[in-house]
Amino acid sequence: MSISVKNLTKLYGEQKAVNDISFDVQSGEIVGFIGPNGAGKSTTMKIITGYISQFEGNVQVDGLDVRSQALEVKKLIGYLPEHNPLYVEMYVREYLEFMARSYNMPKPYKPAINAVIEQTGLQLEQHKKIGALSKGYRQRVGLAAVLIHNPKVLVLDEPTTGLDPNQIIEIRNLIANVGKEKTILLSTHIMQEVEAICNRVIIINKGIIVANDKAEQIKQQNETQSTLLVEFLENTTLALLQTIDGVETALQISANQWLVKPQNNTDIRKNIFDFAVKNSLTVLSMQVQERTLEEAFQQLTMNK
Repeated sequence: MSISVKNLTKLYGEQKAVNDISFDVQSGEIVGFIGPNGAGKSTTMKIITGYISQFEGNVQVDGLDVRSQALEVKKLIGYLPEHNPLYVEMYVREYLEFMARSYNMPKPYKPAINAVIEQTGLQLEQHKKIGALSKGYRQRVGLAAVLIHNPKVLVLDEPTTGLDPNQIIEIRNLIANVGKEKTILLSTHIMQEVEAICNRVIIINKGIIVANDKAEQIKQQNETQSTLLVEFLENTTLALLQTIDGVETALQISANQWLVKPQNNTDIRKNIFDFAVKNSLTVLSMQVQERTLEEAFQQLTMNK
């Protein structure tokens, strides 16, 4: 079961929301689909799930064309949009039965409802009205509705938006567990979430894909400087640190800790030790600071 997007373009008037993009999501993968607001993420997801049509290009789910075989594709997909649509006056079990009927699932519905309630941790809330639930549990109900027909492909648009840290971890763990058996395309603004559960990351900016790789590879791409975190025993100054051969700049982050950036990605560790000896300083620690996914994301999207 896979998602295949080839030369996809979507226009809104004269604006290209999505501009000739191509990517694949293989069976068993959890792929993070990230980008700034307005980059084209939700538009792409809506096209994949058949809610809107493309202008040009081809999208297939498990070999089925989303435009000409839309109904068959929707049977294979569980789609959670950014704004979780729920009937808040319904009870949890009532709503899940309604969703089972909507998918024309075979009766009896009770075993499937019980299974998805246990899977999403809704046991204590299953007899409550959706409107009485916290946002975290409403999001669980949305995921339960997405999973009720046991789809092989999940498209999740900002599934943890607006949740508190504990709720985010719970939903993240749920997605990770579900992802062991399904194909998942996940949109989020939380970089820790991407690194925690995604096998691969696709970054889209202004309708164009600017990166498609594992998070570690994206962090290393275009990295121009290896910043060093240096801790001295004694006090020193910025003026003194800038006398070290090869140092571009330094930033003090605590009493005796400095982030030191080298020029032209040169290795200046020996120069720092020589500087310490010359100035009667003791180096307690020195660590290379890896670039974060957030920093890579900013570099790829802010100036494109």
